[in-house]
Amino acid sequence: MGRVIQVVGYQNSGKTTFVVEYIQAADKLGLKVGTIKHHGHQGSVKIDDHQKDSGLHRHAGAYVSVVEGNGSFVMTSEKISLSLQQLVFMYHQFQLNIIVIEGYKSASYPKVVLIRSIEDVSILNRLVNICCVVTTIELPNDITKKYKIFHNTRDTIEWLLTNKVGELIE
Repeated sequence: MGRVIQVVGYQNSGKTTFVVEYIQAADKLGLKVGTIKHHGHQGSVKIDDHQKDSGLHRHAGAYVSVVEGNGSFVMTSEKISLSLQQLVFMYHQFQLNIIVIEGYKSASYPKVVLIRSIEDVSILNRLVNICCVVTTIELPNDITKKYKIFHNTRDTIEWLLTNKVGELIE
């Protein structure tokens, strides 16, 4: 049906900016894109609907609350913790062309790795399934020989979309 791709890098490496530009380019091609963002910060994700019906439902004990109307759909929960595989399975039900995962470095989906400094290069040793690296810095020869390197997001995104890079999900 569609494919899954990850965008990873250290904090402030430009992951969100890259994902936004990727979504915009895919949307121009008529592709349906869903995103999954890993919240790697301390504490739980903040949900600002405590005075709304969905928040009241959760506080009353609902495991999950869905609000739907006029083309909008919001699902919230403060009791469910889903694995990345469960989230991808759930997204698959929406018949998306592409699922973009921001973060989840240890997952095994094909990855776009963002490198902003020479210190960030060490991340490459801890990752699997790297399809390309995006950086504006000069990288050591052993890295440039091992990975496909891009120096701007436009060329990277064009290559990803043209070559339909990502793990196919059925």
